[in-house]
Amino acid sequence: MKVSDYIVDFLIKKGVSDVFGYPGGMVTHLMDSFEKRKTEIAAHVNYHEQGAAFAACGYAQASGKTGVAYATSGPGATNLITGICHAWFDSVPALFITGQVNTFEAKGKYAVRQRGFQETDIVGMVQGVTKYCTYIDSVEKITEELEKAWRIAQEDRKGPVLLDVPMNIFRSELEVTQEPDNPEPERVQNEAEFPEILDALKLAKRPCIVAGAGVRTPECRKKIAEAVAKLNIPVVTSMIAVDLLPDAGADGYGFIGAYGSRTANFIVAKSDLVLTLGARLDVRQVGGKRENFAPDAKIIRVDIDPGELTYKVREGEMDIQADAGGVLQYLAAQWEKPADYFAEWLAVCDNIKNSLEGMDDRNANHLVRALSDKIPAECVVTADVGQNQVWVAQSFEARRGQQILFSGGHGAMGYSLPAAIGAHYGAGKTVVSFNGDGGFQMNIQELQFIAREKLPVKVIVFNNYALGMIRHFQEMYFESHFSQTVLGNGYDVPDLQKIAEAYGLDYYRYATEQEIDGKFMQDSGPALVEVVLDEPTYVFPKLEFGKPNQDQEPLIDRKEFDRLMDL
Repeated sequence: MKVSDYIVDFLIKKGVSDVFGYPGGMVTHLMDSFEKRKTEIAAHVNYHEQGAAFAACGYAQASGKTGVAYATSGPGATNLITGICHAWFDSVPALFITGQVNTFEAKGKYAVRQRGFQETDIVGMVQGVTKYCTYIDSVEKITEELEKAWRIAQEDRKGPVLLDVPMNIFRSELEVTQEPDNPEPERVQNEAEFPEILDALKLAKRPCIVAGAGVRTPECRKKIAEAVAKLNIPVVTSMIAVDLLPDAGADGYGFIGAYGSRTANFIVAKSDLVLTLGARLDVRQVGGKRENFAPDAKIIRVDIDPGELTYKVREGEMDIQADAGGVLQYLAAQWEKPADYFAEWLAVCDNIKNSLEGMDDRNANHLVRALSDKIPAECVVTADVGQNQVWVAQSFEARRGQQILFSGGHGAMGYSLPAAIGAHYGAGKTVVSFNGDGGFQMNIQELQFIAREKLPVKVIVFNNYALGMIRHFQEMYFESHFSQTVLGNGYDVPDLQKIAEAYGLDYYRYATEQEIDGKFMQDSGPALVEVVLDEPTYVFPKLEFGKPNQDQEPLIDRKEFDRLMDL
């Protein structure tokens, strides 16, 4: 069979229902092969390759399957890179297929920059941000390399892989004699160390769990709920795992870090045992001075990626390379203490939470909370990068089982809208896409996709007529010299109602919490929702670099701070 037909057949057998891409000369054979099997797999055309890459990531994040995106050589391939980086840093399983110039046109040994039109060494460019990438220089390699890449994307810490396929390889005939060997990926489980976690919990008086993105798989969501119900200890999360809290039961206290919940940061600071599961504990989570993080606690870190465990919080921490699900399952099965074993500590946590409740709410937080009230549990939510991301993480009231998808490590503006497209196909649900007016314009062309396909994607744009996060930095550190970030000084925003009309989308506009009536969710089709923020916007609380996480700006009364620390 033709190689491009083989690739499509392979994806169908792996259960992929939807792929995303953009037409180009070097992938025309692949496009034709998708068309021949369109009743079994849909190849969706985005309006920019970056949009296709983010859509593939959204598909994977919402479904747990491997997302797939394709693009032609040269600019098509390089336009995928931002999405590839997102998949790399946020552990998203994704297969990227790039077309390449014919092997007989390739520069090979010649000391030239380029021989074939749009010839670009994409493999060399993405080696540092993929789990595996390779150039397919012969027909015989395709079966083995495709299977290998597919397996690598899903095993251990998940992530992106890339296959670069020349046009003449796509169109070549392949003799398939047998199915390639595809062993099931093995999960690393250092179970011999699990009893030490159990023993540490039994000795602790004030333990807490820090759950990261590594616990966001469907299997782990169920297991953390079971474990927390049995252990009855407080749970905090990283920002991109904040949607775990409803699944983890009633003991959720927000997310930690620079923009995190004061409650979560106080709880970690006061703990004597911190068990982290699938959380990287980077600077945004721990703070600029790592020694300030949980200073009196024993730290036990569980991560599938041994590389993450080399970046220690402090010497003496206990590091275990294992899948978080295995640890949670073990703890749920082995814990035998009574339900009120940590009752005194939970009362302290609730005291902190009640004392700090609502302290940092601003208008935008109230608006996010009001919007979340109108968004059903069966919807998926995507958030872009900037102030809107933090407001969603802080104030969106997720329901049990509801997913909120972020661009975490890479922090890519322009993520939310195309990721929402992929999430719809991955989960089969209505998706609500939160954006700022800046990030929204980065992939605004994907409005044509949701209009063309009449997708149930509701695009919410918080319009503060500024690049709000950077404007705030300029206010703090540059004496309010708002260069390139506000209206009239190098930045502008179009009339969003006219944008909606141009794309044929329903349009809604809200300016106050009281106006949010839920009408934007009533129709099954797409909609553009503008939420107008006339005042300068901020995200609080905010940590000053080098200070302990629990001492965020604006500073709380020193007597109250001391009281909470003394509880």
